[in-house]
Amino acid sequence: MQRILAIGHTDLRVFFKSKTAYVWFFLLPAAMTYFMGSSMSGPGDPQDRHPPVLIDNKDTNFLSRALLEEMNTEGMWVVDPTNAQKAAGELRIPADFTGRTLNGERTRLQFIRHEGAAEADRALLELRLTRALIGLNGHLLEAISKDGTIAALTEKRLREIRESPNPLHLESHFGGRKPQPSGYNFSLPGNLVMYLVLNLLVFGGASMAASRRNGIIKRLMSSAASRLEIVLGKIYGNTLLGVAQIVFFLLLGKFVFHVNLGANLPGVILVLVLLAWVAGALGVLAGSCLSSDDRVVPICVLASLVMGALGGCWWPLEIAPPVYKTIALCFPTGCAVAALNQLISFGAGLQSALGPLALLLGFGAVANVLAIRFFRA
Repeated sequence: MQRILAIGHTDLRVFFKSKTAYVWFFLLPAAMTYFMGSSMSGPGDPQDRHPPVLIDNKDTNFLSRALLEEMNTEGMWVVDPTNAQKAAGELRIPADFTGRTLNGERTRLQFIRHEGAAEADRALLELRLTRALIGLNGHLLEAISKDGTIAALTEKRLREIRESPNPLHLESHFGGRKPQPSGYNFSLPGNLVMYLVLNLLVFGGASMAASRRNGIIKRLMSSAASRLEIVLGKIYGNTLLGVAQIVFFLLLGKFVFHVNLGANLPGVILVLVLLAWVAGALGVLAGSCLSSDDRVVPICVLASLVMGALGGCWWPLEIAPPVYKTIALCFPTGCAVAALNQLISFGAGLQSALGPLALLLGFGAVANVLAIRFFRA
């Protein structure tokens, strides 16, 4: 056991002596996570869509401000007039909105749909605007029922009514089909899985090929270390390398990208450590089967990209046909992404990820057996 640990720790120290290692293991994956996450999140997040709206408010009294607060509660994204082209529609509030409403007169608001905006945004904007108006009218009716009139309604009184606890509370959630992972909830696990496999395959394979070329493997074979201890030591070193990347990305996701790991953090760590073990064994296998660095690196990069694409690291599996989801589970990346989506995006417990975890264990067992079988000095 001590020889296995010594070989793994030595490989880890050698790796981090290279400055380019920090770029490939930390900087580049972090940059890709940011770019992919920012392009798939924000107002267009399909799980919590915030339709952009432009407000032309000519009323300076309190009812127009109350309406804007109701709109904000409904999840509408108010854009600045300088970014009017981003808006899906425009709401115009007349100058006499508060006065006419308090006098009991009908007041008309003008809503204009912008051509060229996404149809989903325009429809959702109109729906949420209707809900905001219903909410405001409900508060006004409550004021009438309690005070007898709204003619003397003040901003303070309206705020008291709005902040009073509701006797009825509605909870809504996705039913049937699960929501599509998006934003950093998708880009963080997707990029971590892909770069974890990519780096461990490339480094594991290249270090094995270099150790064999430099005679390090032969020297280890002539020492007290057995064949099995050398292979397991190499796999252990690769796994430690993956754990370092996992810790970095989990901290990044928690404190920079604000990915909610919650109570599922132990399950997330288990999935990622298993994946690091699988990828580490595959790297040792690649280095044993391929004769030179010139072959190891391109083949490992190509294999990693294929597994990343087919495993759901580049786009959500939820938008793919059922046959594609089945194909994804034929790769370690697909198993890891499926398990991480259950734990991070869907908020399910560890029991929901037992299937992908079992497949990962199977991949790891096969990869370790093959790495031992094809190991050569």
